Amino acid sequence: MPTWPEPTSRVFWPLRTDRLRIDLFTPDDVDAMHAYQGLPDVARYLYRPPHTRERSAEVIQERSQGSPWSNAGDSLALAVRRTESPEPIGEIVLKLADAHARQVEIGWVFHPGHSGKGYATEAARAVAAAAVGTLGAHRLFARLDTRNDASIRLCERLGMRREAHLVENDLDGRHWSSEYVYAILARELA
Repeated sequence: MPTWPEPTSRVFWPLRTDRLRIDLFTPDDVDAMHAYQGLPDVARYLYRPPHTRERSAEVIQERSQGSPWSNAGDSLALAVRRTESPEPIGEIVLKLADAHARQVEIGWVFHPGHSGKGYATEAARAVAAAAVGTLGAHRLFARLDTRNDASIRLCERLGMRREAHLVENDLDGRHWSSEYVYAILARELA
C-alpha cells in the first residue's frame, strides 16, 4: 500500500513555469489578493460574499505558513505570479480531502483581468503535477459550480473527467446552485 511521502519531501514550492512563479502568499500580497477576491463576479462561484480587505489580510495570515499536510482538511494555498511581476494574479489551492485514500481537491481563483492568457491552465498543470508527484496524491478532484464555464474548460484542459453532477446541493444565499465534480487519477495525469 503506497504511503504519503515523508514530511521533509512535501515542499514543492516555489514552482516555476515558462511564465509563472507559484509560491506561498506573503503579507505584501494583501492588496493584490483583495483586487480579485473582493470582486462580486469572482465570489459568486465561491459560495461566499466578496472579501473585504481585512478578510484578505486574515486569509493571507492563515495561508502564509503552509500546511502540515497530514490530516483531512489540511490545505495549501499558493500565490500565482507572473515572473516579471511580484503581485499575485490568482491562486491555486490544494486540500487534503482523505489522507488514507490520498484524495486531494484542487481549486483556483484568478483575477478576471488576466483571463484568456493561459495562466490558470499553466499554473494548475504545474500544481497538479506536484500534487501527484511530490505530495503523492492518488486522485485529484475539483468541485465547481455548474455555471462556471471557465473552470469547466480548465478541468477539461487538465484532462479531468466529469464524475458527478450534484443537483441543487448548495444554497447560494437564497438560491440553489448545482455542482460538478471533475477528477483525474495520478496515473492519468500527463
